[in-house]
Amino acid sequence: MAASQGVPIDAVVLADVAIVLVVGAVMVRLGRRIHQPPVVAEIAAGLMLGPSLLGLLPGDLPALIFPPEARPMLSALSQVGLALFMFLAGWELDLGKLRGRTASVGSTAVLAMAVPFAVGAGAAALLYDSLAPAGVGSDMFVLYLATAFSITAFPVLARIIRDQNLGTTRVGTTAMACAAAGDVVAWCVLVLVVAMAGSGGTGGFFQVLGWTAVYAAVMLFAVRPLLRRALRWAGNGRLPVVAAGVLLSAFATSWVGIHAIFGAFAFGLIMPRDALPELRRQIEVPLEKASSLLLPVFFVVTGLSVDVGGLGWSGLVALLLVLVAAIVGKFAGAAVPARFSGMSWRDSAAFGTLMNTRGLTEIVILGVGRELGLIGPELFTMMVLMALVTTAMAGPLLRLLGMGGEPRLPEAELSAESPDKEAIGVK
Repeated sequence: MAASQGVPIDAVVLADVAIVLVVGAVMVRLGRRIHQPPVVAEIAAGLMLGPSLLGLLPGDLPALIFPPEARPMLSALSQVGLALFMFLAGWELDLGKLRGRTASVGSTAVLAMAVPFAVGAGAAALLYDSLAPAGVGSDMFVLYLATAFSITAFPVLARIIRDQNLGTTRVGTTAMACAAAGDVVAWCVLVLVVAMAGSGGTGGFFQVLGWTAVYAAVMLFAVRPLLRRALRWAGNGRLPVVAAGVLLSAFATSWVGIHAIFGAFAFGLIMPRDALPELRRQIEVPLEKASSLLLPVFFVVTGLSVDVGGLGWSGLVALLLVLVAAIVGKFAGAAVPARFSGMSWRDSAAFGTLMNTRGLTEIVILGVGRELGLIGPELFTMMVLMALVTTAMAGPLLRLLGMGGEPRLPEAELSAESPDKEAIGVK
């Protein structure tokens, strides 16, 4: 398939996308049979097409199918899908809904974030000497990994709660509120980490921070009211206006010195929620479909950097530490305060299980850390596997606890008005 064999590189990329879509569709179908959200199947498909599985066969198949010269184009496609996903995640995260619930979920939300952050910081300190890239300070390494350990994937959590019919229960509503509050804090901390990592010194850090504040003010006080007017003026042409806004906002944050995903996410946060109900039909549905086609490419680009077989025995010990710290920290930080707030042990365990889901959100954060050189390939592999395990275990554990009713059939939902938040399924 390589261009050196006479096939143009753009044709190779088209064939690669086709392969990714077919393999992803097959894995999603198989995942539904074991009650897994599509994100789990798509992450697994990405790992399968990389060195972890396909690379075990003779002939270096990952390099043959996805040649090095094709990967920048595949990465660009994946970034478009990622930007659309982050926009949709920001749009769904309605901060206004938290205003009347701070008293009821405040302490639980704080502990559900603080405990895994502390446990993750401890694990990072243990891993620093053996796995930190050269030149990365211990403070930066620990702060970044602690943030990665404490994240909850808000979109995949919403999908699991809906599928298990937990949306009207105390467990489901508390989990949604705590995840929303925790993710806001985590993204803010990550912005600081990215600014520190990419600033090149104290002066550069404050410069990036200053430009970030300017960007936030412009988005809130200028772009937000202009966007509302533009959407009313555009009529049926709202989709290209919003898509262009997402990409330009992503470019702006990249230019400022923080990652492009923050711009896409911020554009979702400023989208109108109290007017123009037809926006969901005209914008959300087509952008979800576009994201569903491009995000599987992101998983493959990620999977090409993951080599499970290269961990070795020492790597497996470190992987076990990562898994235990991630699962126990998040579970204890969520389940114990939930129990003290009056939930039964069963409901508290279900709450801790829900808060442990990490999905695509975790992999996005890991990708940022890898790009900035904060984590190396070996630790990146471990953390991706952690994201896969913590997301995959939610469904079986909830069924073991007897929580919720029969999950809705995905086929019925796919024939309805809107696909899932994370690439035909939640990430």
